Amino acid sequence: MSTIRGRGRSLEIAIDRALPAATVEIREQLEERPAFFRGSRAAANFGLVEADLAGLIAFRDLLASFGITLDGVSGVESLAPLVAQLDLAYLGATPADEVAAIPRPRAKRNTELSDGARSLVADFAGARADLAARRTEREAAAYERRNAVAGPPVASAPVASAGVTIPAVPQSAPAGVSTLYHRGTLRGGQTLHNLGNIIVIGDVNPGAELIASGDVVVFGSLRGVAHAGAQGDASARVVALELAPTQLRIATMIAAPDAAAADAGPQHAYILGDRITIVPHAAADLGRREVIV
Repeated sequence: MSTIRGRGRSLEIAIDRALPAATVEIREQLEERPAFFRGSRAAANFGLVEADLAGLIAFRDLLASFGITLDGVSGVESLAPLVAQLDLAYLGATPADEVAAIPRPRAKRNTELSDGARSLVADFAGARADLAARRTEREAAAYERRNAVAGPPVASAPVASAGVTIPAVPQSAPAGVSTLYHRGTLRGGQTLHNLGNIIVIGDVNPGAELIASGDVVVFGSLRGVAHAGAQGDASARVVALELAPTQLRIATMIAAPDAAAADAGPQHAYILGDRITIVPHAAADLGRREVIV
């Protein structure tokens, strides 16, 4: 590929192929940074490439259109009279070491695999497929074990937005359910579901959802949707260092806190009487239920 490189205070343009094709390549490089070389002076190294007068004129004019002045040309001796007609300096034949340094495209190699190599490629692909199948089986088994802890399903009414159901009779989360820990920011469109508690170490942005059958705890800003006690546990809580959710749910109750509440510091939300109450951490009735952290 023909290239432009700095040499001292001027530019050297190395031509490694027929001049018309090289001119196109140089144009593409200059168009990427049209003003970068403006005001520069340059010498062209043609190596062993032959050229005619029309090609040299087009090459010189291309450089001039980008503000580059062509002072001279080095290359085969047949270039000397042509360069003189353009009032440019002929800088002599290009040394052999410089011709060798001009970058040249490598010939493409057609590689053919032997029967043994093809067998190895096929075996590797089969091994990857087998590993993926085993991983899927392990994940399915783990999912079944988690669901088995909750016992048989209870008659309930659907909650469309949560993707979970609320039993007809409220009940606490079964003993032994897991707590899901997530480290990092939850962005809009992301959702965490867990049969148990959810703890997020990071922020929950608007558009993100946290849905848990137990407590929801956020060590950061909670600005998305939070649903604690999603299976009807009215003793569940939502706790956050900055509590400003777009929607807050506990069991069957829904609240939309004032955004100004976010300035109150760490807060707890829980059901008191017939509504969701939000209080500062220092005023929370922690004896009513231990918040799992």
